[in-house]
Amino acid sequence: MIQPNLNYIEQLARGDDSIRQTLIQVIKDEFPDEKEEYFECLKTNNLENIASNVHRIKHKFSILGLEKSYNSAVILEEELRNNQSNQGLQEEFENTLAAITKYLKTI
Repeated sequence: MIQPNLNYIEQLARGDDSIRQTLIQVIKDEFPDEKEEYFECLKTNNLENIASNVHRIKHKFSILGLEKSYNSAVILEEELRNNQSNQGLQEEFENTLAAITKYLKTI
């Protein structure tokens, strides 16, 4: 099960709540737009544009403690840049997007 967390953000903030809140707000502000752009690019099936979206989003995975999902996104991005499509990795990526979307509503 994909379970985002704030452990890495807590490490970065080092107990400073204003830094913690700033980092969380950046993710809350950027993630929905990046996710929407990803799904818009899927409609065009332009693999290079999809790869660029995956590249931007994958860093949110890492920040939210989703290392396995981050590593899968790295592979997905590389395959997309090589004009390959991997349905399994894409499905995993989209499941992670859904988990993050749900999680962001709770923090």
